[in-house]
Amino acid sequence: MPPAKKRTRTYDPARTRAAVLAQFAHVRDAVRTLTPEQLALPTRLGEWTVRDLVAHIGMALTAVQRALDEPEPDKADAVLLDWPFRTAANSAAISDFTRRLADGHPDLDAYLAAADDGLRALLAAHPGTRLLATSAGAMSLDDYLVTRAVELVVHTDDLGAAVPGLDVPHDRQALAACTRLLADALAVKAPGGSTEVRVPPYAVVQCVEGPRHTRGTPPNVVETDPLTWIRLATGRLAWQEALAQARVSASGERADIGGLLPLMG
Repeated sequence: MPPAKKRTRTYDPARTRAAVLAQFAHVRDAVRTLTPEQLALPTRLGEWTVRDLVAHIGMALTAVQRALDEPEPDKADAVLLDWPFRTAANSAAISDFTRRLADGHPDLDAYLAAADDGLRALLAAHPGTRLLATSAGAMSLDDYLVTRAVELVVHTDDLGAAVPGLDVPHDRQALAACTRLLADALAVKAPGGSTEVRVPPYAVVQCVEGPRHTRGTPPNVVETDPLTWIRLATGRLAWQEALAQARVSASGERADIGGLLPLMG
């Protein structure tokens, strides 16, 4: 995937920081209720157990510390929309690191508490303009925190899917950021204006080559809810399955976007 050329949507840094901390707090509250039997349950993420998944969620925050420990890049060479397309490249290393984290932190509550405290200290000590070397390239701390919101939302949903009856809330701002970034990634992957993808109340994007819509009802429309969109975009839900379950509506000859999904793994 080439570097994103479309102008990246802007995100309010203060709201993003609050969203990351709020979503992580929801996860911590849920993890405190988990029994050893529940922590041993399988997840939809390959061989990961719930314990592995929780360790990985903590890793989403500690990644900020690891990036800040590296020398600051001379200049930014990536934009936020590059990130979704670069996540799969490091999947093997991430999986191995996650397993080692899970094995090395038997007390998950203490591990998550330390991750929370550490991030709060880092946010107080570093400006949002501080550049970080990330898997997608050099980007600002403010932009990288948007990716942390995405990670937290996606894996909060994974956690809820793995543990029957576990209802982990999604912070509204975190859910909005995740929905918008993945919708914008679709517009980068399939530039154009023939199809309108609607994910109310957070995002509307134009994509797919073809006749551009200018007024009235678009001829090609895809519409779904935020969590269904996130599951489609990350490969947790197949396009045909979502259609069959009426979780997404698609009208028009260019509204079949299943071949463009998932956007990230």
